[in-house]
Amino acid sequence: MKKEIHPENYRLVVFKDMSNGYEFICRSCANTKETTTWEDGNEYPIIKLEISNQSHPFYTGKLQLVDTAGRVDKFRNRYKQHIKPAAASTEE
Repeated sequence: MKKEIHPENYRLVVFKDMSNGYEFICRSCANTKETTTWEDGNEYPIIKLEISNQSHPFYTGKLQLVDTAGRVDKFRNRYKQHIKPAAASTEE
């Protein structure tokens, strides 16, 4: 292998799937400011993921609709004046 091309800060990092809480530990050089305590009692940097192999439909075989960023609520709030109530009745 070539010398002086590999990162110096290659360390153990905890990756957390925010859609279901699944965590795993792996080596990485990705920068992060947050830390967490792992099962062994040591503190490691944490990287939060939107999706992992535990929540991706290709690996799980089922579709899971995950709205982690509140996108549906943002859409409804933005366009609530255009959405007609479904339970409104026109009885007179």
